[in-house]
Amino acid sequence: MRRPIGNRGSQGKSPATPPTQTSNSGEIDRRSFHRLAAAGLGALAIPVIPGAATPPWPRDRKDSKTEKSPAELVAPARKSIDKGLDFLLRSQVKSGRNRGAFSNSGISSGVATASLGGLAMMCGGHMPGLGKFGKSIDMCVEYVLKNVRETGYIATRDGGARENMYGHGFSMLFLSQAYGMTRKREIGDKLRKAVELTCNSQNNQGGWRYQPTKSDADLSITVCQIMGLRGARDAGIDVPDEVRKKCIEYVKKSQNPNGSFRYTMQGGHTTFAMTAAGVTSLYSAGIYEGEQVEKAIAYLMKFKPNGAQQGGGHYFYSNYYAVQAMWHAGGKPWDEWYPLIRNQLMKNQTAEGSWRSSEAGAEFGAAMGCIILQMPLNYVPVFSP
Repeated sequence: MRRPIGNRGSQGKSPATPPTQTSNSGEIDRRSFHRLAAAGLGALAIPVIPGAATPPWPRDRKDSKTEKSPAELVAPARKSIDKGLDFLLRSQVKSGRNRGAFSNSGISSGVATASLGGLAMMCGGHMPGLGKFGKSIDMCVEYVLKNVRETGYIATRDGGARENMYGHGFSMLFLSQAYGMTRKREIGDKLRKAVELTCNSQNNQGGWRYQPTKSDADLSITVCQIMGLRGARDAGIDVPDEVRKKCIEYVKKSQNPNGSFRYTMQGGHTTFAMTAAGVTSLYSAGIYEGEQVEKAIAYLMKFKPNGAQQGGGHYFYSNYYAVQAMWHAGGKPWDEWYPLIRNQLMKNQTAEGSWRSSEAGAEFGAAMGCIILQMPLNYVPVFSP
């Protein structure tokens, strides 16, 4: 059973957390990870058993007789994933005012890259405070929390990363997962402030734009907020139903008759990136079937990874959402999509472990690449189908 963003989060105490099993590296087993996340997030996380021939998917997942197990899908990319995560570990700033960020300047010094880097480590089954990556995740959390302003807006103080509401949305998403795993009061308090700011800055159409004010809106920024709100709601943070209804209506009205999505509700360009983001937001809101979803998936399948980096100048942003869309869709789309994007990323990884990204730098590329490659592992509840 999936949980859309709209229903109000629980307001009571979090349930007791069962004991966990950890390896020597600090990576916990998948069952324990989901028990911890479910205890904190209140979501029904679906455990995936390594090597299982038939993973226990939710009942609305479109099963495929040919679908491989998570272990089989990810095995060819194991070295690439390890290289990517180690690159992030080496790149993280260890001291000073930017401690926890992945650079001291530019976009990689922002909260978005810090949040995505932390999520990339979580996608491998790594927890805050535990094992090889535990301290690094903690530093990501600390850096993001340090940049939550009194208003609830999450952005670097000097504005040098130029992230706008993108950084805010990715930060909400990351903090929601960290809060579910740790239940630390400071994370919860600042996450609530961030959610309140997002809800209060939603415009009359139901969307958001670059700045946290009621103005015009675009689909790209709006989807970022939807995903952050969904994670927060799963973590027990209240998200008003009216906010949910308005933002989903905005997404629905941004779709074209051929299944693609456009940049704004009024018009604008139609892209692979916008369509991947649009259909993923519908899944996250609890809309799993119907003509809109079917047409969107069919449209995305025209852009299957084929050796060239599809997605134009937004390769990682596009494929970050596309792999989630296919993971939710299951069946033939997933069977075909994941091996192609996995092989493409393995081929294009640099010797140092990163991926070149014209969008936001090598650290951003490494974080996105690792999230995409680890999607089948199903460790992070907000990405679960």
